[in-house]
Amino acid sequence: MLQDVLLERDIYASEEHKMMQHMIQDFIKNDIIDHLDEWEQNGMVSRDIWKRAGDLGLLCMDMPEKYGGSGLDFSFNALFIEELGKQGISGPGFSLHSDIVAPYLLKYGTEAQKQNYLPKMASGELITSLGMTEPNCGSDLKAITTHAEDKGDYYLVNGQKTFITNGYMCDLSIVAVKTQVGTANEGISLLLIEASTDGFEKGIPFKKIGMKSQDTCELFFDNVKIPKENRLGEEGMGFKIMMTELARERITVALNAIGGAEGAIEQTIAYTSTRTAFKKPIAGFQNTQFKLAECAAQLQIHQAFLDRCTVLLANDKLTTESASIAKYSATEMHGKVVDECLQLFGGYGYMWDYPIAKMYADNRVARIYAGTNEIMKLLIARGLFKTLFQDMKTKKKTL
Repeated sequence: MLQDVLLERDIYASEEHKMMQHMIQDFIKNDIIDHLDEWEQNGMVSRDIWKRAGDLGLLCMDMPEKYGGSGLDFSFNALFIEELGKQGISGPGFSLHSDIVAPYLLKYGTEAQKQNYLPKMASGELITSLGMTEPNCGSDLKAITTHAEDKGDYYLVNGQKTFITNGYMCDLSIVAVKTQVGTANEGISLLLIEASTDGFEKGIPFKKIGMKSQDTCELFFDNVKIPKENRLGEEGMGFKIMMTELARERITVALNAIGGAEGAIEQTIAYTSTRTAFKKPIAGFQNTQFKLAECAAQLQIHQAFLDRCTVLLANDKLTTESASIAKYSATEMHGKVVDECLQLFGGYGYMWDYPIAKMYADNRVARIYAGTNEIMKLLIARGLFKTLFQDMKTKKKTL
């Protein structure tokens, strides 16, 4: 079996991690698995699953206890992400909520903002989203057109966001807007916008290739009045904040990828051990053995690197380049592993009733969101040639 081949991972070896792993596995078995088909048909999960996760302390685990969190380190969040990935569970946008939105509030929010939102986020009472992407700009966040006009003690927001995870169910969204339209840099700011605010509308969830139970949709803002106290961080600092926090988002995508790859391999080992062809198990053929050996090797290598990145992230030492390497390499590996595994299922691998088919459809977007893998390679290259780029900028200024 796969676990007989892979090394034990020190990052999850403590008794606390093992207890948490068992609780997460029970949560998935008892509260999630039986609802997957229903969620896919509805295009979203239930609010009950959010509250159940909150009751178990699985949301915002690395947030301080005074704000409703468990005060654990990021490795517990990582464990949760991987366990969901192993089972191919993409519907509940827990990671976006706990690992991206919560840190934004914790690091850049006022005390009033933290007290108002974080405890409800930890309990699952409040579901959150992050509004960055727009119809005419993806990875180029500086090109957003959603803007907020300064009206003295409030902003007047107009614009549109798209591909928003948790968009339809969200009660609160952190929205990137331009607050200095017409100036040289058109500074980007972040605003906390509650779903109940007049003029804030949501589109219906998209019909996607995969992640069918994830409520991804558009958000619309038509003369939405937002008090100045709902700004997150300083005016014009939104782009810098987003760039700083993207490393964490990319690690969460990479963690989901290695969890998904592990789950795909485990399922394929089980299937090929019982499915027969030419009067013997498919696992008895050398090609099957070699393909799964290759997959296991790639998984082990990526687990080791992601464990290191997780520790660095927990200690605020993870670099942009390392996060980009992790996201790019792990998602590429995941795609190849699932493709190889589906092939070993034969025709049944193409049937939606088989989890491997859903994994195949779900994992494709990981090479697109949180910054495309082409952008990841660009960021890695910039790190490799940092001195050269700095020299080129200096020369340009002196001309």
